[in-house]
Amino acid sequence: MADNPIEIDARDLLCPLPVLRLRRVLNGAPEAAEVVLLATDAAAILDVPHFCAEAGHKFLGSRDLGDGAREYRVRRGPGAGRTAQA
Repeated sequence: MADNPIEIDARDLLCPLPVLRLRRVLNGAPEAAEVVLLATDAAAILDVPHFCAEAGHKFLGSRDLGDGAREYRVRRGPGAGRTAQA
């Protein structure tokens, strides 16, 4: 786990906005940066791992936060994400 992951608060945003925000942050992050996405959108549980697989990032997992939100952890892939579409 990274000491200072980049956090994105995408709670209350609907698909595709959580993944679009994740993509934008990952595109600007250094290689191997860890990003934490907080989202309430039910589609994110499928969309985030799929986006990571397509864009070359590593999906580290997710967990229920107990307040209707989930936390998704992603590590930026080497040279990944520059042209990937969400």
